Amino acid sequence: MSDFFSEKCRRRCDADVVVTVDEVRRLCLSLPRTTEHLVRDRVKFRVKQLVYVSFSRDETLMGFGFPKEQRPSLVESDPDKFRMPAASDLRYNWVVAVLDRLDAEEMTELVTDAWTMCVPQYVAREYFEGGAATEPG
Repeated sequence: MSDFFSEKCRRRCDADVVVTVDEVRRLCLSLPRTTEHLVRDRVKFRVKQLVYVSFSRDETLMGFGFPKEQRPSLVESDPDKFRMPAASDLRYNWVVAVLDRLDAEEMTELVTDAWTMCVPQYVAREYFEGGAATEPG
């Protein structure tokens, strides 16, 4: 199993510490090649045409790219925090999180992992090594 299921990711965040859409937006827009879009009243972040983070219209749920094979384990690990995607999205590498149950560290890991599924490996490598990607957003 991946590091994702480590104990640090399973811990509950303090009731006062809630991740907001603006925090996710700041992170997403800091990731190379990311653009923000409003589609049918839903905020989405993508690389070219690949969406890697999307919010429900009421901004309480955050969908994100996640390997299909690992989805059941993730949802079972904390069903109050994670949900399977809608039936129409089951064919995609996608899962849903309840935004106010995520802490900042966990959100950062989920979002950056989803982003790495959409960009070329060298772009992700440059980002994580601290260098600038060759093509901005």
